[in-house]
Amino acid sequence: MLMPSIFGENLFDDWMRFPTERQSNAGYRNAELMKTDIKDVDGNYELSMDLPGFRKEDVKIQLKEGYLTIQASRTENKDEKDNNGKYVHRERYTGQCSRSFYVGKDLEHDDIHAKYDNGVLTVTFPKEAKKKEPEEKKFISIEG
Repeated sequence: MLMPSIFGENLFDDWMRFPTERQSNAGYRNAELMKTDIKDVDGNYELSMDLPGFRKEDVKIQLKEGYLTIQASRTENKDEKDNNGKYVHRERYTGQCSRSFYVGKDLEHDDIHAKYDNGVLTVTFPKEAKKKEPEEKKFISIEG
């Protein structure tokens, strides 16, 4: 049966999917799910990202080669049975989404602080990494 479509996508299939499933079909759409605000607060950047429906355990943050990558994944099972134990409705969902932000190569793991509360991830990191002081030359004394 042919269903109405807009720009090559099936309108009704898209409507019936979970929001995270719709977003995982195309990388650029992750930005729609993982809405992000970045503020300049007292010499630090504060990144606030909406992650509705995810738990703290579902979210992973990685710093690699100057990029801060935030990844969220989720698996959900819904089973509804009638009185005889036969399935009336059954759904399974597995999906993931991720976004990356360039934060600079000088930033280290200890510089980044994250908090997750009520579906909002807040990540704070300095605008500029602390300058490493050159190691002081230490000499060993020679006896004799």
